[in-house]
Amino acid sequence: MGSRLTEEQTAFAAAVRDFAKRECGTREQRDALTDGGREAHSPELYRRLADLGWLGVCLPEEYGGSGGGTADACLFLEETSYGMVPCGGFVTTVITAKAYERFGSERQRREVLSGVARGDVLAVAMSEPGAGSDVGALRCRARQERDGTWVIEGQKTWISNAHCAESILLVARTGQDKHGGLTMFHLPAGTPGVEIRGIETMRGREVNDVHLTDVRLPADSVVGDVDGGWKQLMAGLNHERLFLAANMLGLARRAFDDAVAYVREREQFGRPVGSFQALRHRVADLATEIECTRLLVREVALDCDAYPEKLFPREASMAKLKATELAKRVTLEGMQMMGGYGYTTEFDMERHLRAAVVSTVYGGTSEIQRDVIGKTYGL
Repeated sequence: MGSRLTEEQTAFAAAVRDFAKRECGTREQRDALTDGGREAHSPELYRRLADLGWLGVCLPEEYGGSGGGTADACLFLEETSYGMVPCGGFVTTVITAKAYERFGSERQRREVLSGVARGDVLAVAMSEPGAGSDVGALRCRARQERDGTWVIEGQKTWISNAHCAESILLVARTGQDKHGGLTMFHLPAGTPGVEIRGIETMRGREVNDVHLTDVRLPADSVVGDVDGGWKQLMAGLNHERLFLAANMLGLARRAFDDAVAYVREREQFGRPVGSFQALRHRVADLATEIECTRLLVREVALDCDAYPEKLFPREASMAKLKATELAKRVTLEGMQMMGGYGYTTEFDMERHLRAAVVSTVYGGTSEIQRDVIGKTYGL
């Protein structure tokens, strides 16, 4: 948005930056909040964000939100990512909350969205061992008994934040049609028959296996329409891809600034290494790419706010593809510019890299985004 930021948005971004600097501006503060970097989400800090009213940034006021839009949520995600605020639960929460807002019953909206504004974390469970990019191939099944109860059996995997979520938006098969037989369910934490097992990754504890054995949910647990889950998922892609893009845009900016700060100070052959043309040109190219990505992400966010019922498959996929691939490039280039120090845990660059490389996989791989973009041109 650049100069198109409103006064309120400018003040909001400044407040988030000030909070980040004050609460987690040092490595010691961040390590204390994240178990030395193993956790992406700090419940303690998340509660403080809720107390400030920021977690409801794009939720309706009637549910405790601030009534902001997609652009406001993207701004919040960009600034918290840049400030390395350990609120990883917010990404899946804001994506999932949009599904409840659009398709949930009044009871579900009031319960779930109000909880989000107070600091509840949400997760969404789609992927399975045999169904990743091909969501229509999922096999986790829900059947309805005569009294209306839904019985769910199956397994989900790579479920971000399931271990700290108050509820999970579960996608299960309710019919035979590949895409027309999927349904969304509201699955509260602690439901009998649900077992969550953490998956260790190079970034620490963030994703999980979710095993569902004879899980029983009441009839009114359906979110939206029975067998309507595919269309509902497609309707939410604008927000999912944009929110992930904004998050990685913030990370790219932070990794870039960290690298520039290093090459300004690091001296070899009697002068700062950043003064050598090889690094100076690399910095110039990355700075230009970051600014292009910022304009893309924010412009698409504004379009989503201006036309809330319209899908932007091409633009949202472009934003997700560009921002995540850029974050990966910036962190790899940053590590190269910092030499051996970029690889050590003494500096944050290795953390930036671990967070960036997986972003081109989750939320639709870069290959899927390119395929979507290509199809919008009739290919």
